[in-house]
Amino acid sequence: MDTTVTSPAARVVRGGQPFRSEQGTVYAPGINGETVGARTLFLGLVTLPPGERTRAHVHELHESAFYVLSGSDIELWSGANLEHRDVAGPGDYLFIPPNVPHVAVNRSKTQPAVFVGARNEPSAVECVRMRPELDAIVA
Repeated sequence: MDTTVTSPAARVVRGGQPFRSEQGTVYAPGINGETVGARTLFLGLVTLPPGERTRAHVHELHESAFYVLSGSDIELWSGANLEHRDVAGPGDYLFIPPNVPHVAVNRSKTQPAVFVGARNEPSAVECVRMRPELDAIVA
């Protein structure tokens, strides 16, 4: 009879296959439920290509945080009617509380906006609710 006790170990995780999310960003998952069995955490790279924007959406049940690695003139619109506008660049952090409508816009015509993204929802494909009625507010 084998009585060896195996304890949990830390791991190195290679980046996952990038995919286009429902809201329009490109996710390259790293740490999540699918890769390591994470129960409450997603961590990965998120890219918004030059001249693109996300579609209006909310995350009803989780918080999201981002650290801007590269890009310029990245707009974050938020609020019930997307009435709040902030501009981010490299070195800035973004926080999106649960159930807050938001849109991100990369105004650069040449440079992708790249973020390290984390959220307290572990699946690679997060739970979002699209808000198409708000899309026309942000041009």
